[in-house]
Amino acid sequence: MNNDQLIEELKSKLKTIITKSYKDYKSELEKDLNAFLVISKEKLERWMILFSTGDLTEEELEWLLKSQLDLMTLQALQTTGISKIKLNTLKNNIIKVIFKVIIDMIIPGA
Repeated sequence: MNNDQLIEELKSKLKTIITKSYKDYKSELEKDLNAFLVISKEKLERWMILFSTGDLTEEELEWLLKSQLDLMTLQALQTTGISKIKLNTLKNNIIKVIFKVIIDMIIPGA
């Protein structure tokens, strides 16, 4: 299990989300997401280790990831006046991607 690989995989997958749905704000969103990953890196790595050793269930991991939603400001979209519903949808999609990447790294083919 490689922590740098986790962050790089997350950056790649998240870049795909923003490119498809928010290409007009891509560079600003990338900055916001990178800042979020920097802030959350230590927790993500710790949770990944705990999950891989069986000390966290999938449900607990998902709950912990959702607890990070408030740290994800996505300033680029907030300043454009995007609706809170769309903003929360994007945040939830980001959390789902992070969850899937961690699961796939620990349980390949899950």
